[in-house]
Amino acid sequence: MDLFTRSWTALLAAVAQIPDPDFARPSGCAGWLVRDLVCHLVIDAQDVLITLATPATTEPTVDAVTYWHVEDRPPTGEDPLDALTVRLAAAYGDPHLLRFHLDDVGSAAGRAAGLADPRARVGTRDEVLTVGDYLGAYVLEWTLHHLDLIAHLPGAPTRPPGESMARSRAMLERIAGASFPTTFTDRDALLVGTGRNAPTDAQRAELRHAAVRFPLVLG
Repeated sequence: MDLFTRSWTALLAAVAQIPDPDFARPSGCAGWLVRDLVCHLVIDAQDVLITLATPATTEPTVDAVTYWHVEDRPPTGEDPLDALTVRLAAAYGDPHLLRFHLDDVGSAAGRAAGLADPRARVGTRDEVLTVGDYLGAYVLEWTLHHLDLIAHLPGAPTRPPGESMARSRAMLERIAGASFPTTFTDRDALLVGTGRNAPTDAQRAELRHAAVRFPLVLG
């Protein structure tokens, strides 16, 4: 719960620091500009609010790790929701409006998370999980998207909190069923492990030795 708050607060603060011209720069999400990613974060914040307001009474079917699905291939941008996100982001026009909307909805999502009972059960994506596990899963989401946000920004805003990157790496290793080489920083493990960065020749050799399946395309 605490890491959700810290990672989300850091991500919102990073968006608030981005100058307007940089909203038109590429993000670390293939095919998305920074403005598209920020628009996606608005949708994510709405999903958090919706899920926290969707109680469930049945037993949990997933936890913070099994919530994530490993897809067969990376996104192509042809998914209808991805295409809608790009059009919606462009419709904002002024980056100030997009920044304001994220701060408004994002702050509400943060407050709702802080007030939620971590033991309560909620439903999302046809699954049931505890609030604690749901918010724990989003630590990985916020951390990866924070790295995406600053991937191509000169004088980038602050990186994700170190604790969030360490927790996200541990989650990714559980999803992979293997540990990344100890020579990998947490940032390397997250970016290379999810296919955001291509591994160097040395890293590729280490990954083969560690028998880590990569890239892990999460959905």
